[in-house]
Amino acid sequence: MNKRALGRSGLQVSELGLGCMGMSDFYGSGDDAESTAVIHSAIDSGITFFDTADMYGVGRNEELVGRALKGKRKAVIIATKFGNVRGPGGEMLGINGRPEYVQSACEASLRRLGTDSIDLYYQHRVDINTPIEETVGAMARLVEQGKVQYLGLSEAGPATIRRAQAVHPISALQTEYSLWSRDPETEILSVTRELGIGFVPYSPLGRGFLTGRFKTVDDLAPDDWRRNSPRFQGENFKKNLQLVAKVNEIAQEKGCTASQLALAWVLAQGKDIAPIPGTKRTQYLQENVAAVDVHLSEADLQQISQALPAGAAMGERYPEKALAAVNQ
Repeated sequence: MNKRALGRSGLQVSELGLGCMGMSDFYGSGDDAESTAVIHSAIDSGITFFDTADMYGVGRNEELVGRALKGKRKAVIIATKFGNVRGPGGEMLGINGRPEYVQSACEASLRRLGTDSIDLYYQHRVDINTPIEETVGAMARLVEQGKVQYLGLSEAGPATIRRAQAVHPISALQTEYSLWSRDPETEILSVTRELGIGFVPYSPLGRGFLTGRFKTVDDLAPDDWRRNSPRFQGENFKKNLQLVAKVNEIAQEKGCTASQLALAWVLAQGKDIAPIPGTKRTQYLQENVAAVDVHLSEADLQQISQALPAGAAMGERYPEKALAAVNQ
């Protein structure tokens, strides 16, 4: 597993990371023992980059990641996020980027993770009621205190990214990016590259849709959040299956799985990109890891883009209310 640099501040991560959200929330029930085994297998496979957030499982995911990485802390990069506030029952309470909240959220994450410093600390969503300069200023103070090493933003728009960078160097922007979510190509990627900010695609497998494992919505658990996603509903689901069929066809030609082709495509978009596919199964982790050995030629990339051009996916990537909180 090769390393990639995020930003210009010296942060180095494995070219493929591991998103841990689904181990504790949103994608049906999880098993902490199995998830821990996945994290350990990831380390054995060369993955050093682990992504969580304080909202995942209302803190439970950070606790899980912290326990799994105990004794391995020096060998890994832990990224976590703040800003999406949830109540004890999991209810969404809003977005908070106020300086005093930044400080308290970080200290709570440190306790749950069982560490004295967070490697990469993201604002999960932009708080439109708090100037980004104030939020990033508070994040910069965490760096001064030694509680955080590098700063990041998630789903921030171009103007916000520029304003944040003027306050303190931003090492990474985390935004959804995959064969069926190519919005960052219009402006975001050019801004991050201009400013020397690394790019961390989440959901690089289209929330699992691009793996080809879902044939009907009934393949999802009753409590799986994806049932609320426009792309997983009704006619959108049926039409998006046709896109997956194209991915699978090309993957068969390349001698790999649809998942590996989709990840290889993201990896091929630039050395400043480090995707974080999530899984809670060791089998799928190993399948994903093998994607780093799938090499795509310019002809391959052109063929894939022709099969799945930007905007091909049917349906928005989030329900209306959640979509309003991105690209701010």
